[in-house]
Amino acid sequence: MPEKFDCIVVGAGPAGISCAFELAKAGLDVVLVERGEYPGSKNVMGGVLYRQMMEDIIPEFYKEAPIERPVVEQRFMMLDKQSASSFNYKGLEWGEEPYNNFTVLRAKFDQWFADQAVKQGALLINETVVLECIVENGKVNGVRTDRDDGEILADVVVLADGVNSLLAKSLGFHKEFRPDEVALATMEILKLDKKVIEDRFNLEANQGCTIEIFGDATKGILGTGFLYTNKDSLSIGVGTLLSGMIKQKIKPYELLEYIKNHPIIRPYIQGSEPVEYLAHLIPEGGYHSMPKVCDNGVLVIGDAAQLVNAIHREGSNMAMTSGRFAAETVILAKERGDYSVRTLDSYRLKLMQSFVGQDLKKYKDATHLFDNSPQYFEQYIPMINKAASQMFTVDGTSKWEKQKKIWNDLGTNREKIKMARDILRAWKVMK
Repeated sequence: MPEKFDCIVVGAGPAGISCAFELAKAGLDVVLVERGEYPGSKNVMGGVLYRQMMEDIIPEFYKEAPIERPVVEQRFMMLDKQSASSFNYKGLEWGEEPYNNFTVLRAKFDQWFADQAVKQGALLINETVVLECIVENGKVNGVRTDRDDGEILADVVVLADGVNSLLAKSLGFHKEFRPDEVALATMEILKLDKKVIEDRFNLEANQGCTIEIFGDATKGILGTGFLYTNKDSLSIGVGTLLSGMIKQKIKPYELLEYIKNHPIIRPYIQGSEPVEYLAHLIPEGGYHSMPKVCDNGVLVIGDAAQLVNAIHREGSNMAMTSGRFAAETVILAKERGDYSVRTLDSYRLKLMQSFVGQDLKKYKDATHLFDNSPQYFEQYIPMINKAASQMFTVDGTSKWEKQKKIWNDLGTNREKIKMARDILRAWKVMK
């Protein structure tokens, strides 16, 4: 006879662990099923964790969690082949408790987070693949796994099985995602002395810096590069739409090597030693690509629900919030004794009324615009850098003459009108 639980959570990433933690804390019988050797072994993100969403689950978690560095500076770099224009914000208040956000290494952090769920009473099962959902009379009642006697039953199944979510697809919640709805992120962890990191990035002990890199980092493909400081290592990587990689016939590791050897980036990582290579699919379709997120006996959370704000490189915060909302909904369903979509739909309502749904809706057309308008990366970023070079070069030419040359370099009147329209289009999808 298969074992019966109040809830089965499939996938031990930030979304799944958050859900399991909250359910176990409330006294429900919950099993957390992870296909990897341990939580975090198959999970990849750039490495920034947002405090508030995590603290909504575990107050003052940062006092014991394996965080790397509190981030005190965020830099944004517009990169061309031999130049870069940057702007940044450095706030020392971010380096004071309770902090703002942190860099983390997922392999360490996810294990710790899952341990907290286990301490609350959740049952964690690693190295187990969920093959399909058990559906009876139109309701999901459990899952079948690849283990012997691998059926597990539950009142509710929560799917946190990642961007492709084969389980949600098998239930008819979504079709195969297109290449322009999914990005591939590749990254390396580079070992580097702690003091060297602090000197190189102008940091003090227990301070971190993040750099988001646009333009030549992705060779004009829609996406970004990133460079984050850890305690004694750096996380460097690049994420781009699969459609762009296919179109330009570029392999993921080639883009990673390109950004590592870029003359502007190379000095940051000089003397470091690669210790880990990671690759992972990331949902980029946003609002328009969201699948159905609830039905009788089942909820979909995190990456499986396409909950990523690519414009602000936010994903873990949305994942954890969706996991918490899912747990609250399962608790409500148990109180009512009703696991139908009539009760479970409160999860969808919470999700769409929160910052998660609102931010996805705000940027719903941004990815499509930039993917179909390569001039933003291929023309406008080099143009910004060229103008900066001309304006800041002291060569005896008056600033009036420099401004006139910069204006003329923008092209014909028709080209300037087109540029103005592009700026307006970008403003409309971002406002």
